[in-house]
Amino acid sequence: MTAADVVSQLHDGMTIGIGGWATRRKPMALIREILRSDLKDLTIASYGGPDVGMLCAAGKVKKLIFAFVSLDQFPLEPHFRIARQTGSIEVAELDEGMFHWMLRAAAMQLPFLPTRIGIGTDIIRQKGIEFKTVTSPYADAEELIAAPALSLDAALIHTHRSDEKGNVLTISPDPFFDELFCRAADKVYASTERLVSTADLDMEGSARFALVERARITGIVEAPYGAHPTSANPDYHLDLGHLKTYVASADSPEAWGEYTKRFVDIGEGAYLDAVGGADALRALPKPVY
Repeated sequence: MTAADVVSQLHDGMTIGIGGWATRRKPMALIREILRSDLKDLTIASYGGPDVGMLCAAGKVKKLIFAFVSLDQFPLEPHFRIARQTGSIEVAELDEGMFHWMLRAAAMQLPFLPTRIGIGTDIIRQKGIEFKTVTSPYADAEELIAAPALSLDAALIHTHRSDEKGNVLTISPDPFFDELFCRAADKVYASTERLVSTADLDMEGSARFALVERARITGIVEAPYGAHPTSANPDYHLDLGHLKTYVASADSPEAWGEYTKRFVDIGEGAYLDAVGGADALRALPKPVY
């Protein structure tokens, strides 16, 4: 598929999960395609980075379900900060572990999973998600939080390699929670750095990098450098210079308009040249976190 093909299968009001983690392996080519579309009123679930910030800045988000929204070296994503402080989005703010547990419940097709996370805090009292309690049926009779399943209409992830059948490999040191996003979603769209033959994937030798079965993948988009400006280690690292440019785009509506004119409106075909070219991205230094 193309990125435009993927976006054509999404619709207003969907609940969309976005894989990756902050500035690592975000499906940014797919996010930019959403920015170029008429999609709106989305509920977004993400361990957020610039994916969330850009969607908020473009007015695509109705509700955000999140554990954090960070650019790592810039601790609080600036466009998210604006949306949060102005109240332009509804929010459900979760503990990282609770977010994980809610995704896992949906991935396991369970209505909830019990947890101690949230007990004694205001997380379970917020309006964004209704939390209930359950009592252990065993002798301890402990009262636990019932973390509800976070079911998704669609998930977007970025991978390193794929074939046309939907066999995907994620070869970065940490797969984060992409597997759970895929299993929690009705449809899964994956962008990939390189589309190769099944034989070249070496599925037997690379089994530990295959996070989900190909039957979970609805569509594949070949998108070299499609995670930029986030990283897709080991193929390339975080582009801190570009992130600084992106952070500055939150200074004013005019600055955001100039950023989108330079890097979004031009389309993915021209994007690589606009951010310095393939050689420059391959030479990016490994960041220090």
